[in-house]
Amino acid sequence: MMLPSVSRTQIASLMLLLLVGTLPWTAIAEEAESPGIKSNSSFETDSDGDRWPDGWATVNPGGEWVEEEGNHFLRLTSPAPGKMVMLYEEIPIPEDIEALQLTFRQRITGLKVGKNSWFDARILMEFLDGERKKVTPNPPAPASRRDTDGWVTKEVNFLVPEGAKTLKFMPCLFQVAAGTFDLDDIRLQAVDPKPIREAVEQAAAERLAKQQADARKRRDKAAAILEKHGSLITNGDFEIDVRKQDGWPDDWGRLKEGGSWEQEGANHFLRMTSPSPGTMVMAYRAFDIPAGTQALELTWRQRVTGLKKGTSPWFDARFMLELKGIDGKKVSSPSPPYTQKDTDGWVERSTRFLVPDDALTLVLMPCLFQVQAGTFDLDDLTLRPTDPAPLLAAAKQREAERKARYVAPEEPMQDQWPSELRVVGNRLQDQNGKEIWLQGVNAGGLETLPHDRQVIKSVVVAIDEWKSNCVRVPMNEAFWYGRSAYQKDGGKEYQEILDQIITLAANRGAYIVIDLHRFRAPKEEHAEFWKDFATQYKDHPAVLFDIFNEPHGISWEVWRNGGWVSTSKGNDESAFLSEEEKRKNSGFESVGMQGLVDAVRSTGAGNIIIAGGVFWCNDLSGIANGFALDDPDGRGIMYSWHTYNWHTDWEDKVLATAAKHPIFVGECGADAKKMSFIPAEDQEDPYTWVPDMLGFIQKHRLNWTGWCLHPKASPVMISDWSYTPTPYWGIFAKRALAGEQFPLKKTR
Repeated sequence: MMLPSVSRTQIASLMLLLLVGTLPWTAIAEEAESPGIKSNSSFETDSDGDRWPDGWATVNPGGEWVEEEGNHFLRLTSPAPGKMVMLYEEIPIPEDIEALQLTFRQRITGLKVGKNSWFDARILMEFLDGERKKVTPNPPAPASRRDTDGWVTKEVNFLVPEGAKTLKFMPCLFQVAAGTFDLDDIRLQAVDPKPIREAVEQAAAERLAKQQADARKRRDKAAAILEKHGSLITNGDFEIDVRKQDGWPDDWGRLKEGGSWEQEGANHFLRMTSPSPGTMVMAYRAFDIPAGTQALELTWRQRVTGLKKGTSPWFDARFMLELKGIDGKKVSSPSPPYTQKDTDGWVERSTRFLVPDDALTLVLMPCLFQVQAGTFDLDDLTLRPTDPAPLLAAAKQREAERKARYVAPEEPMQDQWPSELRVVGNRLQDQNGKEIWLQGVNAGGLETLPHDRQVIKSVVVAIDEWKSNCVRVPMNEAFWYGRSAYQKDGGKEYQEILDQIITLAANRGAYIVIDLHRFRAPKEEHAEFWKDFATQYKDHPAVLFDIFNEPHGISWEVWRNGGWVSTSKGNDESAFLSEEEKRKNSGFESVGMQGLVDAVRSTGAGNIIIAGGVFWCNDLSGIANGFALDDPDGRGIMYSWHTYNWHTDWEDKVLATAAKHPIFVGECGADAKKMSFIPAEDQEDPYTWVPDMLGFIQKHRLNWTGWCLHPKASPVMISDWSYTPTPYWGIFAKRALAGEQFPLKKTR
């Protein structure tokens, strides 16, 4: 018959199954004459008299070199249930060998397998390349789960993958309960690869043909289910329990723990409840996909109550999704929809995703993913094919943005760097005595995600296209040290991203403000960070230190000199923080802003320091009333003011300080979308607020960086990663950066 064509990848992935399933061990009449690639294969030679065969690694515990009637062999004996007993050898593979044959004699007595199916007597093997990296596919692992009738001889043949230089050879009693594994006459020798390869190709083609035929039947069945029910999910409303009448909805498997079938009025639904912190609670169902499906839409209703996230950022209430191919292996994992806080009763949710051509099955796994506590109620699940066009367009856009995001690293070009700044009166001057007016944007992202490389592009766009001469980059000291669950490198990549940003900006003659994006009051850990960072970038002419983002809920005395920080009271503009983050921002001894200044200056760094005022950095009145910071050893301090379209009293909060000190409006802006944590009536229309704020900044020549050159960090200056300016804020800011003057009609 005509067999379907088979790729090399399919051949490699099916090789192990073929060798285990279709090339069984065979008895050998007599040993091959070739000595093989491993010496002393019969275990007979012990030239150094150490009671162990030459050229073989010792086995401890459980290894013996045994003699019976003049014949020597190796014995592995389980010393205790579950103990691993292994001979470990790394055998070099000579050049140009494409296939190997392993022959050996074995005798197994008293074997009791362990708790898992593979806890038996076996020979594990793996390939390594010249850099000691694993090369796949692995050879088969000949295994025995029962005693043999005395000595038996076995054989297994396998291909050597390209690049393999070493064979890890590991006969073992793999965590068995008990047993003895005797081995003798182990020989590895080169053989003709052609018959092995042909057998692999034949088996792979036959297996693929069978899988394809089975997939056609399953797709047809899925199409029939969709036509009958209007959804691929049967009993998605959890109402039916007729098949077994066992108090559990039909077609849904019982959860291992934490699951219940609930009723409220006439409505039934599935409930998942966390039984203990860190326990996974999951429902699992798999759905085959009809032929021709390019995209799917999943809809459902959910209610989340009492949710407390787990120890990692993704330990929440979520739907894990996995698409599998006809061979049962994962093809892709659509982005999981998730919830990290309680819902206001029942809410409707949906998600859409593309289906690769080779996907046959969607695995649906709604779960409480190792949360601390919580209840996740689910109802009315539907899964239907949907129009792929919007998803394909979005994917195309993301790919274009991914390519556009890349910015080539640059070596420092110090002849292009801006001049070092210092404070002179209430202005900034460069080394030539020229006044410098800093104007630009915030390039957000690195304060929330340690691996966000879009920020690099944002900095370049801000300078090259938006004409900023200053970019403020919010960051997080925990990421600097690699303390995020997303980081495994001790902060190396994060530090490299920041360094690249600084170099790219400096090479363009612009300044970078590094903003420690923290809230409430400075801690000792923040002082330690600034000692570290300032040591690395001290006297870099392009770098300014914004030492603490938004102090709030403290007195001017604590702000300046430090002291006890208790529970915050009053209107909370940090409502976007998690409850855990808020708890960490109360009940500690602050080092004060002066403590951070002293930490920076202790390194010898003279860089300009930026210090934000109280009330989320919106009030600088205390600076003019005796709370200015001391800086005898540096090039001066600028005071930062943050203002948005719900803040008032502009003059009282900033102008008295502006008369004596340079001001840095580190954050400002307005969004057409109302902030949820501020009363809607208090938020002015951006079309009236923005021009006046820009006019105020320009009239008093305040240094400024607008928030934020990120389409999801409100108030947003851009609507997408093509850096399209928003009409209500971004366009105005871009015009101001280009030099347009805005009249100040009125202050607030």
